[in-house]
Amino acid sequence: MRTIEERLQEHKQSLNMVQAPSDLEDRLRNALEHVPAKKKNRNRATTWFASSAAALLLIFGTYHYPAFAYYGGKLLNKIELSSLSFSEVAEQGYGQAVNKSTTLDDGTVITINGVIADENALLMYYTIDRTDGSIFTDNGTSRYDVGRIKGFLTDSGWTTGGGTKISKDETHYEGVYKFEPVSPFSRTLTVSFSEWLDNGERASYPISFKFEANKAMKSIIKEDISKSVSVDQGAVHYDSITASPSSTMVKGHYELEEEGYPRFPGKTKLYVNGTEVKEWGMRSKGFPETDIPGFELEFDVLPTDKIETIELVLASFEAYQKVEKPISLASPSDQSIRLGSEKLWIRSVTRTDTGYDIVIARKEFTFIEKNNLSVQAGGKVVPVSSISLSRPWDLKNGNILWEQTYSFNTKDKPELLLLDGFQYIKTYNETITVPIANNK
Repeated sequence: MRTIEERLQEHKQSLNMVQAPSDLEDRLRNALEHVPAKKKNRNRATTWFASSAAALLLIFGTYHYPAFAYYGGKLLNKIELSSLSFSEVAEQGYGQAVNKSTTLDDGTVITINGVIADENALLMYYTIDRTDGSIFTDNGTSRYDVGRIKGFLTDSGWTTGGGTKISKDETHYEGVYKFEPVSPFSRTLTVSFSEWLDNGERASYPISFKFEANKAMKSIIKEDISKSVSVDQGAVHYDSITASPSSTMVKGHYELEEEGYPRFPGKTKLYVNGTEVKEWGMRSKGFPETDIPGFELEFDVLPTDKIETIELVLASFEAYQKVEKPISLASPSDQSIRLGSEKLWIRSVTRTDTGYDIVIARKEFTFIEKNNLSVQAGGKVVPVSSISLSRPWDLKNGNILWEQTYSFNTKDKPELLLLDGFQYIKTYNETITVPIANNK
C-alpha cells in the first residue's frame, strides 16, 4: 500500500495537470438555476451565454498559477494545531505565504500570515498585535472576531477546528482559523475581521489577498461508500469519505419515515486500522435539488500513513419506543418501570388546586411529547394540560436523570398513565467497511 508521503509526491508531480474540482458542475448548475428568468425571446441568447460561461470557466481552470503546496498529514499528527505559527509551517515547505495586514486607528495590526487549503478545508494563520492594552475586553471576551471568507464561487464560514496562542501580556495573538473549503477558481479571497468597540458597536475590517490555489487539490483518500445502516424508522446512508491533510470528511444522508432531519442525529465513529479517529463535529447539509436531508461528519486527519482498514460504526441513533399497555399510578415511587429497552420513573402523584401533578423522570435524551400523553381518571381520559421545564434528579451514584411535572385538570385521582410512546437514543453499534481499493 502506498504511504502518504508517496501520494503527496505524486500530487507534486501532477502540478502541470490541472483538473476542475468534482463539484464544479454542481456549483455552476446551482448558480444558473438562481439566475432570474428572462423573456422568451432572449432564451437562446441566455442559453448561449450560460454555456459559454461554463466553457470559459473550464478553460480558465487550466491557466498557469503558482502551486499551493499540501500540508502533510504526518506534520499535523506530530504538532498540535493550536501551537503552530505559520513560520513553523513555512519551514516545512508547506502553505502559501500571504503577509497582508491592516492597521486600525489605535495602532493595532491584524495580519494574515498564510493559508493552507485542500478539498476539506482552508486553514488561515493570522496574528493580532495591539500597541497598548489587552486583546480582551473588560468582561474577558475577545475584542476581535473572524467572519466569513469570500471569493469567486466561495462563501465559506467557520468549521470545527483551529487554535490560539496568546502572549503573557495579552498584546500578541496568534490564531489558526479553519474555514469550509474554498473554490480553487478564486483568484482573490477576502476575510472580514471585526472588533467590539468600547461604545458597544462592532467595526468591520476586510482584508483581501491573492489566492494561489493548488493546481490539483487532490486528497489522500477519496472513496465512494454507498452503504447504509438500517434504523428503526428508516436508514442512515454513508455516501463518501474524503481524507485530506487537514481533516477527514464523511458525507451521507437520511431516508426516514418522517420527512426532514432527525431530532437526534446519533453518533458515528470512524476507525482506521482499528484505532478510533477523533470527531470534530457534524453539520446538516441537504441536497436542494432533491430535498433529501444530508449530513457531513468531520474527523481528525488520518492517524497513520499506512491505511489497511477504514470502518464506520453507527453507535447510536434516535428511535421510538411504543408503549402497548397503560402504566399504573397506584404506587408511585423512585423505582424504574421498564418499557422495551428503556426505563421511566413515576416519582409522585400529587393533588393540586386545579387537579393533579405527576412527576416523571427519564434519561437525558428520552422525550415524552405532550400529544402522546394522558391519564385515565374517574373513567375518563384526561389530556395533559401543561408540562414543566426539565430539572436534574441526582441519583447520588454518578447518574443524573431528568424529571418534569405533568399537570392534569381533573378532580378525580388518576389511575393509569396512557402513553403512546416516546423518543430515545438507541444503541446500534452497526459497522460498515469502507472500500480503499483505489489507494493501494
